[in-house]
Amino acid sequence: MRVTKTDGGEKIKMKKIKMTKKTGIYAKGSLRRIQRKIFSTQLILIVTLALILGCAGIWINLHFETQKRDRNLQNISKTIADSPIFDDTSSEERTDVLTEYLDSLQKTLGDIDVISVVDTENKRLYHSNHELIGTVYDGTLPSFSEEQLYTEDSNGPSGKQRRAYAAIYDDEGRYVGFVITVMLRESINKETLQTMLIFFIITAAAVLMELMISAELSVNIKKKLLGYEPDVFTAMYKVRDNILESLAEGVIAIDREGRVQFANASAQRMLGGDPSKPNIVGRHIGEVCEPSIFEPTLERGEKEFGIQDQGLNAPNVLLDRIPIKKDGEIVGAVGILHDRKEYTRLMEDLAGTRYLVDSMRANNHDFTNKLHVILGLIQMEMYDEATSYIENITIVQRETVSKIMAAVGEPSVAALLIGKTARASELNVKFILREGCSYNKDDCPLPTETLITVIGNLIDNAFDAMNGNGEQYDRPKELMLGIYSSKGALLITADDTGVGIAPENIEKIFEYGYSTKGEGRGTGLYQVKTMVEGLGGTVSVESQPDVGTSFSVSFIKI
Repeated sequence: MRVTKTDGGEKIKMKKIKMTKKTGIYAKGSLRRIQRKIFSTQLILIVTLALILGCAGIWINLHFETQKRDRNLQNISKTIADSPIFDDTSSEERTDVLTEYLDSLQKTLGDIDVISVVDTENKRLYHSNHELIGTVYDGTLPSFSEEQLYTEDSNGPSGKQRRAYAAIYDDEGRYVGFVITVMLRESINKETLQTMLIFFIITAAAVLMELMISAELSVNIKKKLLGYEPDVFTAMYKVRDNILESLAEGVIAIDREGRVQFANASAQRMLGGDPSKPNIVGRHIGEVCEPSIFEPTLERGEKEFGIQDQGLNAPNVLLDRIPIKKDGEIVGAVGILHDRKEYTRLMEDLAGTRYLVDSMRANNHDFTNKLHVILGLIQMEMYDEATSYIENITIVQRETVSKIMAAVGEPSVAALLIGKTARASELNVKFILREGCSYNKDDCPLPTETLITVIGNLIDNAFDAMNGNGEQYDRPKELMLGIYSSKGALLITADDTGVGIAPENIEKIFEYGYSTKGEGRGTGLYQVKTMVEGLGGTVSVESQPDVGTSFSVSFIKI
């Protein structure tokens, strides 16, 4: 717990948020807090709902049970009253028959506690308690008007009870008495308690089950929120949204079916949409670019970076494709769009710096060798020769750099050629920039990093051809490079006097991994061909063993 003070001196307690190394989620305190909140809310709702439904269920059940009980009492009373055994109720011999009949009937009626038959003189002709047979009925006398039976609450010899009355008529329709069927209030209360107990058990079981479900639900919600509090999660979402919207790179996310789930303003701008209107989200990716743009990622689940895919319909955009996986299964993909112009500008700066450093390294080595020559001439007291040598190398160096700078207007490419010139001197190779060379980037706009890669690989390949195999030959080692540009066209040539290429290998040199120089080689010319053809250019090669090789790269923009 951390305590800070505001300007007014009030203390504010801030709970320190702990993150686990493995999962990156909140510590147990936060997990339990959100779980308790969800669980307590659901507990209140569940218990309240269960009580309301339980009470309503008990009331409805008791109401219908009361109606059912009254109908049952009335039906039994009516059945007994309509029995033919009452055709002559005044006859003494009928008393035994009536007692035997009603005793056997009551045994079959488990929910009827008392049956009583009373004649017109209020004498009990039958009673479940045989001791009361023949005694005078001193209870409430029924009042039969239009209805021949009805029910009411009353008191009797057996206590509080619910009664049903039914009038008895003889064959001639004369009133001869009435039948009473009774359920004791004690039995009714017992039955009511049993009903309430059943409802209580059912309600308790439902509450318990709901609590178990709510506990599981709260755990699942907690996991879905990665253990964060909802308000913290909302704040994080807003921060994330602001961060993604502020990026210069475009970010676009799609689901497994290719529907766009998120696209920031930069992505909308790069894909030709209006950044002020987020109309890409919710649409299929095929509506804004080629639908197959993310298929390799969704199918193979491989990460790919720096892709220039024509399916984007945006030639100046590079794409990084990254799969989204859940439990090892691919559920979507994220695309990061890079503005090629910014990327190219950065590459130009970095490439120029790197090749300038290479040039300095090579020049330092060459300068050391020249110093040794000068030192030797001085030690031999050949001062005039030393002076002439110094003047000569200075002129040659200055002319070489000046010629390259005058012919090539792109600083990064010029830095590359200066560095390669120094490297050629180290390898005892005569580096010649052909007469008439002229390159203006505006004539045929191409990515500078592509030109650097193409020219650098062609020059290195020529160096290897003249020095890489260790062969000794008496012809001069020369590399002649030409770079010419005009409106809408660019031509690059590289001719060397190396060992040449056998006719059977001419078609193989552009294959990935093919090399005659050993393991781990064979990527340079493959990269050249891929990059050139990707930009609509062509590469050709002519070679003669023991004479040399000539490469030509051309671009024509219509």
